[in-house]
Amino acid sequence: MNIIIETERLLLREILNTDLEGMFALDNNPNVHTYLGKNPILTIDKSQDYINNIRKQYVEHGIGRYAVILKETKHFIGWCGIKYITEPENGHVNFHEIGYRFIEDYWGKGYGYESAKAWLDYGFNTMNIKTIYASAHIDNKGSRHILEKLGMQTKNEFEWNKIPCIWFELENKTI
Repeated sequence: MNIIIETERLLLREILNTDLEGMFALDNNPNVHTYLGKNPILTIDKSQDYINNIRKQYVEHGIGRYAVILKETKHFIGWCGIKYITEPENGHVNFHEIGYRFIEDYWGKGYGYESAKAWLDYGFNTMNIKTIYASAHIDNKGSRHILEKLGMQTKNEFEWNKIPCIWFELENKTI
């Protein structure tokens, strides 16, 4: 895969095995998992499993979560991207979902919106996806704000793995 997306401050590229320490720092933080079931990763081996799974998605679906690299420092600060979901969720199956997760030190700086906007544009303009979906914990105001700022429409509330969520959708107006 040769997808590389650049924004003003960010480089979005494949997640590599060299991102292992950053992925562990991200998913080991309990604050990052506040709205994800409160189950942070406790061993670096689990982070490697996660990377392997993401890389498998690249092969199987040609897309997945991508590393977000801060251009200024070249540091891994989280991930963002479009994932092809094959498991049922909120009455949908086989759909494209946009998602993101960032290391806590990088919250509130606009990186979530900046990277998600770049992926939304890529999904609509390059991949010609008809509809992109997303979900967020009902109490995750930061994530919900990003999705709403992207123009995504709230559709309904639902429960995913016993987590109360809000479902968002945005249709591609260019196709």
